[in-house]
Amino acid sequence: MAAHINIMVGGEAGQGVQSVGFILAKTLARGGYHVFADQDYESRVRGGHNFYRVRASESGMAAISTEVDILLALNEESLDLHMRELTARGVAVFDSEKVKSTDDGNTFGIPLEKLAGDKIMANTVALGAAIGLMEYDLSVLEEVLREQFGTGEVGKNNIKAARAGYEYARENYKGDFRYRPAKTGTNRRMLVSGNEAIALGAMAAGCKFVSSYPMTPSTSIMEYMASKADDHGIVVIQPEDEISAINMIVGAGYAGVRAMTTTSGSGFCLMVEGLGLAGITETPIVVVDAQRPGPAVGLPTRTEQGDLQFMLTAHHGDFPRIILAPADVEECFWLTVEAFNLADRYQLPVVILTDQHLASSYATVDRFDLSKVVIDRGELYSGDTEDYKRHAITRSGVSPRAFPGQGKALVVTDSDEHDESGHLTEDAGIRTGIVSKRLRKLDRFGSGKIRPRTYGTAEAETLLIGWGSTYGALHEAVDILKSEGSGVRMLHLSRLYPFPAEAIAKAMDKVKTVIVIEGNAGGQLARLIRTETGREVDSKILKFDGRPFTPAYIVEKVREEGV
Repeated sequence: MAAHINIMVGGEAGQGVQSVGFILAKTLARGGYHVFADQDYESRVRGGHNFYRVRASESGMAAISTEVDILLALNEESLDLHMRELTARGVAVFDSEKVKSTDDGNTFGIPLEKLAGDKIMANTVALGAAIGLMEYDLSVLEEVLREQFGTGEVGKNNIKAARAGYEYARENYKGDFRYRPAKTGTNRRMLVSGNEAIALGAMAAGCKFVSSYPMTPSTSIMEYMASKADDHGIVVIQPEDEISAINMIVGAGYAGVRAMTTTSGSGFCLMVEGLGLAGITETPIVVVDAQRPGPAVGLPTRTEQGDLQFMLTAHHGDFPRIILAPADVEECFWLTVEAFNLADRYQLPVVILTDQHLASSYATVDRFDLSKVVIDRGELYSGDTEDYKRHAITRSGVSPRAFPGQGKALVVTDSDEHDESGHLTEDAGIRTGIVSKRLRKLDRFGSGKIRPRTYGTAEAETLLIGWGSTYGALHEAVDILKSEGSGVRMLHLSRLYPFPAEAIAKAMDKVKTVIVIEGNAGGQLARLIRTETGREVDSKILKFDGRPFTPAYIVEKVREEGV
């Protein structure tokens, strides 16, 4: 039994690469394995090289691997591009009647289309062959196929195609393939993507209004919530553009409804004025920015962590905001719940900063314990008088909040500067008092109480710092370096603003070398650390080619630093 296995499905858009990859991931998860899967695809409907990677292990992980044990090559290009990634005893499966034969001992030709009887199901034959090579339980795959395609003719034909591939592999493969995961139990972990986890977190938090303009890689959040809208009383709207999207949720938030919008960097550019509207009116909203490389349209289907500085400073003038960056799929759920509570508690916009890699990757997670979900609507107005002041100046900076139309309280606010009652003013003293009130909110948040995640050798002389979706790759890289005798420690940030300057400074003072690892060209977290702590990091490992970090990449770059 193999403790882990890495499988890649490669082909072009239109060959069902994502479908086969997801079914494979679900099949291994159904057998009790921990699974992490990611997809790499171009921004085109047909053609272009796509691939889907699936890692299965008896223990948890949250990163991709550069090694491949089984390559399901649905076209010749996939063989050309990925054969070098095969492990010593790995095997590449291809259509023997479509691709020139090879004498390489790591290849296994199968007449995929011929066995399928229909070229549209050649990928299912390849899927069955993978299950056969692993000597995995075929009945688990059949169960997943029924769920995916139903029990009608389409479902039956796919099961037939999978069996054909399975039997062909079992009878004809003569190589030395030893990666054979068996069912480890009946643990029914959920297999969800980062975007699905954000959607589930929003639903659990009581979000009832979503207004989003579709933009890769955030779109599936809106789509998932739209699919559940009737069951959970959620209104999901696709407006004409991102400007309307954020203005709609500001309106919903003003009325007392928990509301959210989703976008990516260039879409957020259009939302900036609306963000300021939420800031000056002290309206709770949640904005999800699923980052992709920029500027402008950039690389629409690739990943990057290039929006941090933008989120910190978006809009003119000073107003508080909170920025959260989930580390993994599970945290996508819990930080989304937290985002809605923080928005209500401090009456301000909260940004969830994810990225394409985390948004579209799938991972197995234990069922979310909904009994731990707490709904905190913040400080609500309990009076019933007409002299209510929506922006009353308080020591905490947070004014008791009334919902319009829910009592005698008249709720007034404005996008111009206003007094405590919400009426326009240009009085210098009132302006100073109201701005100071808004900025006091995060004093109570207490950035000094935020404790970033740490992992690794306690007495290490080298500290690796990352944020957001780099967590899984960093965690695994620390384990690899530790096994090689290099004592390193990692510090990871999911709560980026208010910035935990005190905790970061203390951690940096205890080591000789600090290396920041992030997916952008400018070292945006390193810059934030310098701004907030006055300390320079010693080195930066930056990646901005549109591809995610891997543990192997981090290990290689850390070694180059002499660690």
